[in-house]
Amino acid sequence: MQNNEQTQNRMSLQTMIMPIAIIIAGALIAGGIYMTGTSQKGAIPGVGIQKATAVVEPVTSADHVLGDPKTAKVTIIEYSDLECPFCKTYHETLSKIYEENKAGGKVAWVFRHAPIVELHSKAPKEAEATECAAELGGNVVFWKYLTEIFANTPTNNGLNAEKLYEFADTVGLNAKAFKTCLDSGKYATKINEQILAAKKAGVAGTPYAVLVMDGKNVPLVDKDGNGIGAVPYAQMKQIIDQLIK
Repeated sequence: MQNNEQTQNRMSLQTMIMPIAIIIAGALIAGGIYMTGTSQKGAIPGVGIQKATAVVEPVTSADHVLGDPKTAKVTIIEYSDLECPFCKTYHETLSKIYEENKAGGKVAWVFRHAPIVELHSKAPKEAEATECAAELGGNVVFWKYLTEIFANTPTNNGLNAEKLYEFADTVGLNAKAFKTCLDSGKYATKINEQILAAKKAGVAGTPYAVLVMDGKNVPLVDKDGNGIGAVPYAQMKQIIDQLIK
């Protein structure tokens, strides 16, 4: 997986993403895309090519969501690792994309946990901490806490675990209740289940994104079906702008 992240970092995203932004809208109109979980022919070159066994679970009330996936023109499902340096950057990118398009409900953003345990042993516990934040403070506090981790972690297992308790105070949670929740490990099973679900969705490296439009899942992958990782803001903006027109 480490090699996969390094490969993503070396990719020439300028040459790979620009054609996608130009052709994706027209291709969707023509109906020639791969839908995740199918073997449909006529895929958009460079987008949506994925193994037929990959299954992206539909968005439900159990997900952490900004916006309304039922009415949004584009829903971005992000699979992420809280100690992944590329995920830290991509969180900033998607935050900007969402803020620019939340008016009118054009874009919805779904966050799913996919910690790469082999590389980032601290990431699962950090994911549990976000679930405790959600339990105690609701969806708004979940996103605040998530952003607090990304803003402060040096990544690659660099975050001091004690900071997780400090962040709870920062976002306004009851410190004692948060500590009880996190120390209990009550969300460890949920995080493990999300890791398995991410693998079923085709996630082999993070970040990994799937765009949902008109009920169709379009994973952002290269021609070989590998996730293209942290797409830079400028290119991600072009892709989203094309799709919401």
